[in-house]
Amino acid sequence: MPLFDTASTRDASSAYPLGVSVPRPGSGADYGVQSSANVAVYAPAVENLEIAYKAPGNEWHLQTLPNVTHGVHHGIVEDFPYGSLYGFRATSKADPLPLAVPIVDLDDDGGQPLLLDPYGRAVDQREGFLTSVRMARDFDWGTDERPRTQWRNTIIYEAHVRGQSMLHPDVPEELRGTYAGMAHPAIIEHFKSLGITAVQLLPVHFHLDELHLQNLGLTNYWGYNTAAFFAPHAAYATQAAQDAGPHAVQDEFKGMVKLLHAAGLEVILDVVYNHTAEGGPDGQAISLRGLGEDTYYRTDGHGKYVDTTGCGNSLNFGQPRVVQLVLDSLRYWVDEFHIDGFRFDLAVTLCRNADNEFDPGHPFLVAVAADPVLSDVKLIAEPWDVGYGGWQTGRFPGGWVDWNDHFRDSVRSFWLADRAAIESGGQGGSVARLADALSGSAGLFEASGRSRLASVNLITAHDGFTLNDLVSYDRKHNEANGEQNRDGHGDNRSYNHGFEGRSEDESIVAKRAQSRRNLMASLMISLGVPMITAGDELARTQQGNNNAYCQDNPWHGSTGRVRRNPQRCSAAPSATSGCARSSWQANPMIFPPGMSSPISTGLITPGSPCPWTSGTTPAPRHAVAARLGRRHPGGPCGGQRRYLRCDDHASGAQERRRNAPQDVRTPADNVAVARTTPGQPRGVR
Repeated sequence: MPLFDTASTRDASSAYPLGVSVPRPGSGADYGVQSSANVAVYAPAVENLEIAYKAPGNEWHLQTLPNVTHGVHHGIVEDFPYGSLYGFRATSKADPLPLAVPIVDLDDDGGQPLLLDPYGRAVDQREGFLTSVRMARDFDWGTDERPRTQWRNTIIYEAHVRGQSMLHPDVPEELRGTYAGMAHPAIIEHFKSLGITAVQLLPVHFHLDELHLQNLGLTNYWGYNTAAFFAPHAAYATQAAQDAGPHAVQDEFKGMVKLLHAAGLEVILDVVYNHTAEGGPDGQAISLRGLGEDTYYRTDGHGKYVDTTGCGNSLNFGQPRVVQLVLDSLRYWVDEFHIDGFRFDLAVTLCRNADNEFDPGHPFLVAVAADPVLSDVKLIAEPWDVGYGGWQTGRFPGGWVDWNDHFRDSVRSFWLADRAAIESGGQGGSVARLADALSGSAGLFEASGRSRLASVNLITAHDGFTLNDLVSYDRKHNEANGEQNRDGHGDNRSYNHGFEGRSEDESIVAKRAQSRRNLMASLMISLGVPMITAGDELARTQQGNNNAYCQDNPWHGSTGRVRRNPQRCSAAPSATSGCARSSWQANPMIFPPGMSSPISTGLITPGSPCPWTSGTTPAPRHAVAARLGRRHPGGPCGGQRRYLRCDDHASGAQERRRNAPQDVRTPADNVAVARTTPGQPRGVR
């Protein structure tokens, strides 16, 4: 006979909401103490689930969650105030504990004895021991409002919280590389000077370093190894906030968003819901693996992992609870942190059906479209993964925009790879491909019923060469990653202009600078939504490493050098963004219209013959440069030239535009021209 009558210990807890919440009335919780909590965890593979918890200043206690409803273990936990540490563990005890009992030596073996709450709002990490933290929600948002910038006016700047301010001379040292540093006035001034409207942050969810990186003494700098979908990464907060605890970290993050919003800048999060930090089937159980491995992760009929991410596991979006987990996480970041949008890493994995095929009508996509919160924010897909049928650019439904690799490859090929081929005596590719990219890649997006604004145009991103390395290296140099240069993409469509790596040759330096300006100007004047990678405007280099995910070093921190060393600048986006946007403003609000409708961009006029629809020889290629580089009398740049030249082709030096300046102006001059107004002196601020 059991010591306790467990049937009498069942409480009036609720299986919803998942995670830790305030008990509902009538649940039997002790409201006088104001520290009771309703705890609910979806753990379909667990017979009995225990919660271990530690209130501030108290010892650890252990209690079994007494109720199970459709795989959700739930119960009322007393003496569990905000700030308490907690985690879960499975037990097969025949007689589960009906009451909380003290527990000692919880981490005797030095391992990870507890499982994180999938809905945990913060993670406490001490010497490798991970626990979730119960969090309060109070924060003074004041009059904060989301900027709600229209897609047609959006310019995205992809940045890393740590790298953005780490080397900025005007940011106080204690704020560098932090959420507070990201919102420092000097950083915001830089953002505003570039003309961007949205800051897209590389992952800020709590993440872990892979074991092989730890063995090499490296870290997962990018952060694409999420372990908690609701928790901000505490290491990006100031030391003062970390010392004060998870609530201070949360407040610092919210303060960053509030200040960026006050400056008119949207905040977009790069989110990784396609896999978790638990890795392959032989990896450590951190959370989902111990709660219901076969449910949370995609497996075949024999229980073997189906990996479409290249990271060891893939979340199973054929399971309603997985879809619910991601939807709840997204809503939390919008409601609680006022986030303006999301970029979904390897988004195809989130939309694979029971047959492991991409489905543009997947329940996840339908649920997002029907959700009043999520359908009102920016949704950006990285439209590929590494599984079968993984390339799906242009196939996401209305309400989404896609990273456009067709644009990236076409622009790189025209200005770099084709040029290298021509200078080697070969032939370049068709100019028609560039024309298609500049005009919005209509063929890619027409079938989905979306306009040209569904294209997020990019030349570089965190993954790959920087803009400066794109014009300085013919091949990748990833030796520092410890994988014998086997990692990283081999097809970069780059061109080193005659010398691999850093060069002191003035002619090579000038050609590279011109190519950077050509690439950046092409990006900014194209139809679609432009995305700039942090540091490209400053000619940031990673020394030829095109997969610097594990390099936490000065390669990633260059913001602020514009004033100290303006000669290092690349093409300034502000020199073209105003002109490009002004041409959009001249069109009706529904611009751009349907794919079959005529458009006017200031570059292509409806009904006029297009000079670049065919040909690979220098002559038509120079026609493209002439069209791109012509004056734009209606723009805020005051009719200034765009400085695009095609003297980078072997036979084209004599075919420069007649009105192109004979001197090669520095990018700093372009910035100064763009910012100069009558009565103000020229100069870079």
